[in-house]
Amino acid sequence: MSTSSSSPDSLTLYGQSFDSRLLLGTSRYPSPAVLEAAVERARPAMVTASLRRQGSNAAETGSHFWELLRSLNVPVLPNTAGCMSIQEAVTTAQMAREVFDTPWIKLELIGDDYTLQPDTLNLVEAASILINDGFYVLPYTTYDLVLCQRLVDVGCQAVMPWAAPIGTGRGPVNPYAMQMLRSRLNVPLIVDAGLGLPSHACQVMEWGFDAVLLNTAVALSQDPVAMAGAFADAVDAGHTAWRAGAMQAQDAAQASTPVLGMPFWHNN
Repeated sequence: MSTSSSSPDSLTLYGQSFDSRLLLGTSRYPSPAVLEAAVERARPAMVTASLRRQGSNAAETGSHFWELLRSLNVPVLPNTAGCMSIQEAVTTAQMAREVFDTPWIKLELIGDDYTLQPDTLNLVEAASILINDGFYVLPYTTYDLVLCQRLVDVGCQAVMPWAAPIGTGRGPVNPYAMQMLRSRLNVPLIVDAGLGLPSHACQVMEWGFDAVLLNTAVALSQDPVAMAGAFADAVDAGHTAWRAGAMQAQDAAQASTPVLGMPFWHNN
């Protein structure tokens, strides 16, 4: 896996450092060429790929997609998308480890096939099984504080809460819960799902989140390559703003122009 040496601006996950704080999905693009150009423009830390959706057999999907993934020169984060039971998610993860030759896994365990909300009752157990099997687990979850803490307790060194349901593009629908989560957990938090605009990505990065994962917002835009670049720039800007420390909001207007030395005129 291609990583950089650690620095204050690096994203560090499971002891490995990455130059980018953007992760990018690889589905629903207009063409493989557009996907390739979008990845080249954004230069993400990782690209996600679902074994279930894409298939590991070249006869099923064509060899071009797999050749493209290898040619991107970006680490691949396999995804257990669509799994609706613990055993299904674990088996898919183990298959993905063999196919992609990586211990990294984005753990999706879906409890509702309409909203694609994570199965909050079984996610922790699935994560624990995979952690004990040597995986570097990045669990997709809601912004529920207790659930996220339990994932950390079983060994997840990073958590991926949604901002809104997958593919909605609504942005952070519960800023209070997300900011509370950020203030309480001391592991990297990657916002996964629900972001639709670069401003959404910038906002969550300004709150102190460590990275964002995007797919639909880029792939279904009118110009995915330009949008990938816009999101990459927004993520960088938001992280820089968080590190710089924003001013505190004030209830009343505060003069921004100094008055020392300015002439004063008085009516006679």
